[in-house]
Amino acid sequence: MMRPTITRFLVLSSLALKVFAFPAFASLAGFSGEVLQQVIPTLELRVPPKPPGPLKDTSAKLVNDAAHPWKPLEPGDIRGPCPGLNTLASHGYLPRNGIASPSQIVEAAQEGFNMHNGLAIFITYAGHLVDGNLLTDLLSIGGKTSLTGPDPPGPATVGGLNTHDVFEGDTSMTRGDAFFGNNHSFNETLFNELVEFSNRFGGGKYNFTVASEFRWKRIQDSIATNPNMSFVSPRYFTAYAESTFPINFFIDGRLNTRELDLTVARGFFQHSRMPDGFFRPNRSMGGQGMELVADPHPIQPGRNVGGVNNYVIDPTSADFSTFCLLYENVVKKTIKGLYPRPTGVLRRALDINLDYLFQGFTLLNGNGPDACKQVFPYEKDD
Repeated sequence: MMRPTITRFLVLSSLALKVFAFPAFASLAGFSGEVLQQVIPTLELRVPPKPPGPLKDTSAKLVNDAAHPWKPLEPGDIRGPCPGLNTLASHGYLPRNGIASPSQIVEAAQEGFNMHNGLAIFITYAGHLVDGNLLTDLLSIGGKTSLTGPDPPGPATVGGLNTHDVFEGDTSMTRGDAFFGNNHSFNETLFNELVEFSNRFGGGKYNFTVASEFRWKRIQDSIATNPNMSFVSPRYFTAYAESTFPINFFIDGRLNTRELDLTVARGFFQHSRMPDGFFRPNRSMGGQGMELVADPHPIQPGRNVGGVNNYVIDPTSADFSTFCLLYENVVKKTIKGLYPRPTGVLRRALDINLDYLFQGFTLLNGNGPDACKQVFPYEKDD
């Protein structure tokens, strides 16, 4: 079960003494009923609209165009652990300040990267249910914002799309493990390792062979150095997806190659920037190639227990053979752990967003006779 972060306990303590201006994008997860009674009346409530449907035109298209030029960050702009979302914001497919609605994120992921509609919906609403504000329908793509003043954060801060062990998590390719203090900023040392592996296994390009070897190296590094290393669902899935996304989304759609140029890779990972004249993929894309990354070095979900080099398998976590359990883990463990007994407008917002989450999962997994069943974590008597 995920537990409220120390950050949110600090917020709670501060609010008990004085009511601060609560950011419209800040998550309400983990707050007591007393604090919610103070915060909710200050928010502008919005009923979340249905997420956008699939693109009508999924062909390759110029996306670094005159309407979406790259721009450097302005003071107060927020970026986080996801290079794709950072890039969409820096090119104006998302609000450049890094604060967006889930619908905007789904639309931007499709327009900018030709992401599969079901995948875009599922990962967006999973992130929103964990890290977004369900009442204002806003989500920060990362970073921290102070409740008592501008950055650098004051004594009470709230994070954006940065909750550990969900989408952000250990073994990232270009971000450090949370245990070491910074899990959201570009890490030059790790990127140089990615380059070295690309030279060794990919002839100077990042491909699925490199992705597999580097993913395995990052897993082994975390086991050996991070006593809190965790590699369970949903992070287990997002880690492998993270390895395939650069190949599926960062290669120009006019090229018939599955190999990513490393200068282009640095542009996305470090500078949140598409190459000049960049075309999105020439078809709707998802997590294609995950088996090519995972199969050469199989490992079951688990975590270090009691220190480094003590990786213990977690039988309760979903893996690639139990896809429905991925959805159930997200709903029953992650989301209900953050919102154990919601009431009123918060409960209604949770129900709506959970419906959208399942919609995305169904579009990914299909709705035939063997389809996964929707989970309803909040019964009528809750």
